[in-house]
Amino acid sequence: MVAEPMTMATDYALAAVAGCCCLLIFKRTPLQNSQRHWALAFAALAVAAALGGTHHGFVIEALWTPTVLTVGIASFAMLAGSAIATTSGRLRQGLIALALAKLLVYSAWMLGHDEFIYVVADTAVAFVAVSALHLFDWKNPASKWMLGGVAVSLAAAAAQASGFDLHPSFNHNDLYHVVQIAAMALFYCGALRMRDRGEPGI
Repeated sequence: MVAEPMTMATDYALAAVAGCCCLLIFKRTPLQNSQRHWALAFAALAVAAALGGTHHGFVIEALWTPTVLTVGIASFAMLAGSAIATTSGRLRQGLIALALAKLLVYSAWMLGHDEFIYVVADTAVAFVAVSALHLFDWKNPASKWMLGGVAVSLAAAAAQASGFDLHPSFNHNDLYHVVQIAAMALFYCGALRMRDRGEPGI
């Protein structure tokens, strides 16, 4: 028996879209470092969504910890990728170091906690930082798409937090996944337009 079939299905759909975004970015040559990090973010989100869908569908508790840890990797990669696209030099290095430190602290914390609020908090910090970077570099061709992706992601999170169910068979988690698919499309369009700022190396 599948415990939450629609939640599992929408999670798997999100995983498929994020995975396709990752593969399509990696097919591009030459590939920028910023794009590589965003491809990693898509890959991590695909894995997290697949694990989350399986967790919801078959109630496999052992999958929850790897799910939330993988979301942390996506959060790190998003921030690092946008930092490479919008900054350079010591500022870039400092931002990537902070993103890595955030990932390590988050991962250590989540090994002993399983509340979803911590996942939300970590992702929110990343989104605030990504938004600030792209607002700072507003003329960057990727910025408008990235800010749009953040806005839609926040709308998805609000829908989930509201607990509003469109139908007994389509709850707030399902709505979150569907709206988040739209955010993936915007992030993908932004990642395609990314170029490393200044020197290409980190």
